[in-house]
Amino acid sequence: MRLHWHRRDLRATDNAGLAAATPSDPVVPVFIFDTAVLDHAGPPRVAFMLDALDSLREWYRDKGSDLVVAEGDPTSVLPELAAQHGAEKVTWGKDYSGLARERDAAVRQALDDADVAREAVQNAVLHEPGEITTNDGDPYSVFTYFGRKWHDREKAAPYDPPSADTLADVDGDALPTLADLGFEEPEADVPAAGTEEARALLDDFLDENVYEYEERRDFPADECTSRLSAHLKFGTIGIREVYDRTQAAKEGTGGDRRDSVREFQSQLAWREFYTQVLFAHPHVVSSNYKSYENPIEWENDEELLQAWKDGDTGYPIVDAGMRQLRDEAYMHNRVRMIVASFLTKDLLIDWRHGYEWFREKLVDHDTANDNGGWQWAASTGTDAQPYFRIFNPMTQGEDYDPNAEYIKEYVPELRDAAPEIIHDWNDCSLTQRRSAAPEYPDPVVDHSERREEALAMFERARGDD
Repeated sequence: MRLHWHRRDLRATDNAGLAAATPSDPVVPVFIFDTAVLDHAGPPRVAFMLDALDSLREWYRDKGSDLVVAEGDPTSVLPELAAQHGAEKVTWGKDYSGLARERDAAVRQALDDADVAREAVQNAVLHEPGEITTNDGDPYSVFTYFGRKWHDREKAAPYDPPSADTLADVDGDALPTLADLGFEEPEADVPAAGTEEARALLDDFLDENVYEYEERRDFPADECTSRLSAHLKFGTIGIREVYDRTQAAKEGTGGDRRDSVREFQSQLAWREFYTQVLFAHPHVVSSNYKSYENPIEWENDEELLQAWKDGDTGYPIVDAGMRQLRDEAYMHNRVRMIVASFLTKDLLIDWRHGYEWFREKLVDHDTANDNGGWQWAASTGTDAQPYFRIFNPMTQGEDYDPNAEYIKEYVPELRDAAPEIIHDWNDCSLTQRRSAAPEYPDPVVDHSERREEALAMFERARGDD
């Protein structure tokens, strides 16, 4: 008998830990609500996770097994479960954050002390940290070079789901509720979880949008993205399965359509680039990756931070993104870059405040990916946006939402305003603003002025003055 400890692999198919089970060595599926991990969670993610666990539990029950659910410290829970079920081995999917690695080291020691074998398997990425390095064996700090090697490397095929005769005949307890775990109901409308939901999204994306992804992915109103980010975060669908399906789509076409599929695959590579950055530099969760000669003099104005959180900055594309986050626990990727640039370069607020808000509100929050994105926008990260390249939020809105469709969907105060007024809101007169959208706020800062202040702030940090 063996245990498989589900974590970021809430699925049965394409799961290396489950695939190793045999009729003579069946597996007991386990999930532990680890309070140390829940301390870093937000209501949308916990709600999504509970839905995913419910779906996974039903899959096991259909096969005559069940998901064993426990709560507490895995260092004590896992040895107890192993003894209870007569398990001689425990498997789990590797995770790469500093917190996860510390926890796993403690679990390995606890299982060693209990004389229980253990094995961590690869379930979250296609290429683990350390597989793709510079010629000197160092982790890459520039995505371009990492990405080339990532595309060239052979990828493992997905695993088949376990058969019923490899699953232990066990009974699981009821899942806790959000309230049981100490969380309030999320403000957002959290999407449905589970492998069937993930596959439906992938099927829909591969039907046509993947072939137009390169051209349309930056336009939030087009909805040309896969919406798989939360499913990849929690592993309700396997990364090997996703890559395998996209590779088949790429090989079945050519020209621009083939290039478009490759561009989507590059987004999978970005996830793994940031994973290896986090693995090599765990301090980036709370510290700048890039060092400056002097500290960056963030202003951290509380009122401006609150206006940003509320989507009341008077910059339409920024406010649309922040309200989408509030309503859906999700934000389009281009808009994530815009709101992050606005917080750090227009409001001069430390990226860590934005990262913490995303961690609280996003259903797809991923430590490596979110941290990499925030530090990119703040010009403090690896392969980051140079400090002197500052997004103009009005130009970004006009370029990527020219008819203001996305803005009007999430900012109802602007639904009767002409797109040209919306995209020029920063420069409109007070009379023009009151006439076009009397309920929508004036800009909280002047972009041109704040751009100069941001440049000066970073030049002081660089020691240029």
